[in-house]
Amino acid sequence: MTKVTVSAVMVAFLTMTGCAADEHDTASAVRQPRQCFWANDVRNFRAVNSTTVNVRAGRDVYRLDLMGICPDINWSERLGLVTTGTSSICSGAGLGTSIVTRRSGGRGQQRCPVRAITVLTPEEVAAMPSRERP
Repeated sequence: MTKVTVSAVMVAFLTMTGCAADEHDTASAVRQPRQCFWANDVRNFRAVNSTTVNVRAGRDVYRLDLMGICPDINWSERLGLVTTGTSSICSGAGLGTSIVTRRSGGRGQQRCPVRAITVLTPEEVAAMPSRERP
């Protein structure tokens, strides 16, 4: 083989493997879309327990898994979402996002950091017990 042929074969190989990686990345991105919402898009919420909250933003429902126990979340009638570093809240790691609620008995506010945010499929939402559906 000449140098030109070897170079052409290497370029073709690298191009094919690069395309294969891009196709794989694209396929996984289609299966796991990164979806975002604004805090003021949240219309309803339900505390599943002291470490999980489901919120409805527009037509989508998101599960927010908290970093630890948020003791008064089950009794909250209102909550706020605050973020640092960005104004949108996206599925994935919840770093920089917190839930803010009032403490029971009017003892001020509690801030509960979010560990992970997951957008739920319509099938997952339909399968939820009504007490967990926002």
